[in-house]
Amino acid sequence: MTGCATTARPVAVAEPVVLNPAESLMYGARPDELFPLPAIPYQRIPSRFRRQWVDNITGERPGTLVVDTANHFLYLTYENGKAMRYGVGLGRAGFEWAGRGVIQYKRKWPRWTPPDEMVARRPDLEPYSIANGGMDPGLTNPLGARALYIFSNGEDTIYRIHGSPEWWTIGKSVSSGCVRMLNQDVIDLHDRVPNRTEILVTGGGMV
Repeated sequence: MTGCATTARPVAVAEPVVLNPAESLMYGARPDELFPLPAIPYQRIPSRFRRQWVDNITGERPGTLVVDTANHFLYLTYENGKAMRYGVGLGRAGFEWAGRGVIQYKRKWPRWTPPDEMVARRPDLEPYSIANGGMDPGLTNPLGARALYIFSNGEDTIYRIHGSPEWWTIGKSVSSGCVRMLNQDVIDLHDRVPNRTEILVTGGGMV
C-alpha cells in the first residue's frame, strides 16, 4: 500500500525551447508498453531535471540510489565517479520520509492501494482502498508505469519510487511522500536496478 497522490496543476516554465534529438528519443512515445505512453513535452521541463550523466557527488558507492531531497534529484551511482541523475517530485511538508533502505521489489504497471490514513483524509478514495482491492493499473494510476518499493530494517516504509503522468510536478514537492518520476525515466531506472539495491533518501541536499 502507499500514498503518492497530488492535485497539482501545470505551471509554465520560463526556459527557452531547445530541441534535443537524444532527449526526444528518451522522452518519446512508448507504444510498446502494456498501456502505451504518450510523449513527454520535455522542453517544458527545466533541463536540470531531465535524465543525464553527471559526476557522482553523493559519496555513496557504485550501485546505490540516492534521493537528494533538497534539490529534487535521484542519483544511481556508477563506477569511475559517475552517476545517472533524474529529476523527481517529492512529498510536500508533513509527508516526507528520509533514511536508508533497500528496493525490496519492483513492479511493472502496479496497482495502487492508498493506505487507510489517506482514505480517512480523502473519502473519495474509498473505492481504491485496501479493502476494495486498490486501483487497476493504467495511465491514470498514481503509481504510473513502474514502482520500486522501499523497505527499511525489513519493514515496508509505504514509500515508493514510481512513475507519474504529471510531468509538471517534477522538481516540486507536491505528493503524499513518495518519489515520483517521469514515466519514461522510471522505466529506465527500473531496468537498471535489481532488487535489494541500497537507497539513501537524504534529509538535506548534496553539496
